[in-house]
Formats: sequence, structure tokens, C-alpha cells
Amino acid sequence: MAFQLGDEDVQGMNEMNLIPLIDVMLVLMIIFLLTATVLNPTVPLNLPQTSAEVNEPPLDPIQISIDKEAGIFWDSEPISMEELDKRLQQQSAKGEDPSIQLRADKESKYDTVAQVLASASQAGLTKIAFVNE
Repeated sequence: MAFQLGDEDVQGMNEMNLIPLIDVMLVLMIIFLLTATVLNPTVPLNLPQTSAEVNEPPLDPIQISIDKEAGIFWDSEPISMEELDKRLQQQSAKGEDPSIQLRADKESKYDTVAQVLASASQAGLTKIAFVNE
């Protein structure tokens, strides 16, 4: 004889109910977000006024292009590596540090790009920008 309490069809609770826990976490998250934005400390400052002007970018940057066959172009004129070295030295000798815009085809050789960068560095030119689309 077995002792039995209740019906055999009633099963015990197999899973824990997470809905109340999620509700409490959402309320805590909302409270945290509201207090974090309200209590954000800011330092009141009186910043000084200056008469500095915005520097205009150079009007005529040097455009060096490298195609996928390792051809080097100064603006749109094809040149050799020796001619590039000579022109970069001339630009450096003028006393200005002109901006160089380097445009390289995505299939161009890394070696050619490195040689152009090394040539600009040896000439003392430091403002080099890579142009992409």
C-alpha cells in the first residue's frame, strides 16, 4: 500500500519562472540610466576668447598616384622614381612643407608605395595623406 497525496496528474514545477526577474532588471536598468544622465558631473568653465584664425589648407597639394603596373604619376604626368626623388627634393628645398596626397591603386605593389614614402621621408616632407574612395 502506497500513501498518496493529491492527484497523479499534477506534476511539480520543472522550470523556474524568470519573468519577475527580468521585470526587476529592466526597472533597475531604467533607474540607472536616468540617474547616470542626471548626475553626470560637469565642470563650469569660462574659457578664454582668442583671436586665432582658422588655417586654410594648402591650395595646391602634390598629388602622387601609383597604378597597378607600378607606374608613378606626378599629378597626371608619368615620371620615374629618380624624377620623383628629384622633384621631392626641389619641393623640400623651397623651405615649405607641402601636403602630399598619395593615391595608390588597390592592386598596386606595396614595394612601390613604400619607395614613394621613403623618398618623401628622405626629402624631409612629412605631410602625407592617403586618398581613398
